[in-house]
Amino acid sequence: MKTNRSAEDGPQKEFFRDGTLSAAGTYRNGEKTGAWKYYFRNGKLKAAGKYANGELTGAWKWYREIGKPLQAGKFEKGKQVGLWKRYLKNGQLYDAGHYTNGKRTGIWKVYGPGGVLVRTKKFG
Repeated sequence: MKTNRSAEDGPQKEFFRDGTLSAAGTYRNGEKTGAWKYYFRNGKLKAAGKYANGELTGAWKWYREIGKPLQAGKFEKGKQVGLWKRYLKNGQLYDAGHYTNGKRTGIWKVYGPGGVLVRTKKFG
């Protein structure tokens, strides 16, 4: 990816080599900050969330190229925290569980057709 970033901070856009928009957001003190959006080459949204001091923070969502959700969760200081959910290609919930300081913790639940719980797995 190439960027049109200049030495100055502020709103910026990044592009794929073919000129298609790949990302848009803001830089401050040379680091990503605030809301950012990332795109697939087809122009559909790939991911959206916020940065603080160049690290992922708060709620983030990722999408498949067809527009269906891929996963969603939160970050603190660049590490995964709290409830995370991942989805199948059809948009159905695949699994859900918690992260603590970037590691899976507690009981993770895996779902089958119709949202039926099919198994659980415990993480330390």
